[in-house]
Amino acid sequence: MKRVKLTNREKQVEEALAKDEYADVSKSEFRELADAIGARKKDAVLNLRINSGDLANLKRRAAKLGVKYQTFISEILHRIAHS
Repeated sequence: MKRVKLTNREKQVEEALAKDEYADVSKSEFRELADAIGARKKDAVLNLRINSGDLANLKRRAAKLGVKYQTFISEILHRIAHS
């Protein structure tokens, strides 16, 4: 059987599930969350040149949070675009 390597965040979620730290939500709450996730769907490609030092810092910060650096950068851009 092939083993799947989990990110730090995925490991935290798995542990929380094992401890029953999550609660069921109503269908309307679930739909609201699903709609919010769907609205954040990434449907455009951006090629960008940045300073290598800045990229290294972004990668380091993303690693501390347990997320991929491209996801981290996308979230930063999203927050700035909607502030």
